[in-house]
Amino acid sequence: MAAKKPARMKLVEVLDLNAAAPLKADLLTRRGAAIEIDASAVQRAGGLCLQVLLSARATWAVDGHDFTLARPSEALCDSLRNLGAAEFAADLIEETIR
Repeated sequence: MAAKKPARMKLVEVLDLNAAAPLKADLLTRRGAAIEIDASAVQRAGGLCLQVLLSARATWAVDGHDFTLARPSEALCDSLRNLGAAEFAADLIEETIR
């Protein structure tokens, strides 16, 4: 039997305070399966959205599913480094978080 393809979603360009609740809701609807998130369009990422992504990463790990950020933008990686999430940012550069 072939492996099920991951759910897919695309992050918006600006991950600010206004984007946090919709991001959380969008992620929650995809919980329970592998997910691939296209992060290439992100131009700015605030702390709250970064927390949502970090929490989702942990949740997917506990659930035993892959959490993949495909093509993370340099702005997203820089924001994670600035937040002090260097390990997470290093994983992003490799594009896959498991």
